Amino acid sequence: MYYLLISAAVVMFSFQFLFNQIYEKKNGNSLRAMLFFSLAANLTGLVILFFVNKCKIECTPFTLLAAGAAALNNLGYSYCSIKSLGKINLSLFSVFAMLGGMTLPFLAGIAFFKEELTPGKLVCFAAIAASLFITVKRGESKSGAGYYAGVFLLNGMSGVISKFFQSAAYEKTGSAAYSMLIAAWVVLISGIALLLLRKPALRFTPAVFGASAGYGVLSSVANFLLLISLAHIPASAQYPFITGGVMIVSTVICFFTPNKPGKREIISVALSFAGIMALVLL
Repeated sequence: MYYLLISAAVVMFSFQFLFNQIYEKKNGNSLRAMLFFSLAANLTGLVILFFVNKCKIECTPFTLLAAGAAALNNLGYSYCSIKSLGKINLSLFSVFAMLGGMTLPFLAGIAFFKEELTPGKLVCFAAIAASLFITVKRGESKSGAGYYAGVFLLNGMSGVISKFFQSAAYEKTGSAAYSMLIAAWVVLISGIALLLLRKPALRFTPAVFGASAGYGVLSSVANFLLLISLAHIPASAQYPFITGGVMIVSTVICFFTPNKPGKREIISVALSFAGIMALVLL
């Protein structure tokens, strides 16, 4: 059942880039544009999660602090993403982001949360790591190691913080209330930052708001589903499954766009699928 929840989240994550692309075409990828996108998306997510939590507002000191850490991590990742995409190609960026999102929770689960290291997990991790590197295109990389190191670390820390919240013995709220507080923190921090940044000017059109809202709905629901499943499935299994799944679904989506996947992408999908099968069956 919980792998079905993760699979649903994977599909949502895979469609997020469509809304991101729509927004970037209208407002670009400046820091101010990123902050407004984060504010609008998380405000939408906050409303959705409020209803998911049965219109209740819950909070504990630990949940508030953990949510604040997660919000700062998310904003830091968004900032590093903008900076690194100006210096490296999209394929290399994707490798750093997805490898970080898989590696750090995997290692943290084994090293700090006493999760079992099984042959299936090892095969899955190795297969998906290999599939990521296959997609890298050469000849476009520039300087900016600090930013894409940030992409690697901060995307990975998102899963580590989630695992820490679910495993900690402190008094805490449920997953929906925790997700609400993360969204509220992002809205607050982004709103304050936007008041301090006056330039560049942004466009406020129905497409801009629609793209932000669409992204916010998918992101908030997908991350909520992952929090639920994380209470039952080890992080060392969940995050490799997510990474491989996103690669597979994203490649399938590309078949219906002008940018058809090439041989490298098809080989990487085959490796990802084999890794996921090893994780589930071994």
